[in-house]
Amino acid sequence: MSSKENAAIGQLLGLLESRYAIRVLWALKDGHAQTFRLLQDSVGSITPNTLNTRIKELREAGLVTHGTDGYVVTTLGADLLKRLADLPAFAAKWAASQVKKTP
Repeated sequence: MSSKENAAIGQLLGLLESRYAIRVLWALKDGHAQTFRLLQDSVGSITPNTLNTRIKELREAGLVTHGTDGYVVTTLGADLLKRLADLPAFAAKWAASQVKKTP
């Protein structure tokens, strides 16, 4: 992997590891616009201030935008979510492996 690719991956992971960033994107994965309040409810236990910050960061990164009906993922954001589509299956597999480890 080139240093440019490593830098790009590092930047993306830095954005996504921010608290609730992936959860905000995941809440918008169905493509339907959500108002601020609905998005806050969808993410769950996120303060308005934190949600504002995450939305701002995701908008600056080109992953989320605000349309007439609320917040939606951009084409770029939808592409990222498509690439993360295997996450639920992996999470279930991982959770099952964790249960097996407990005595």
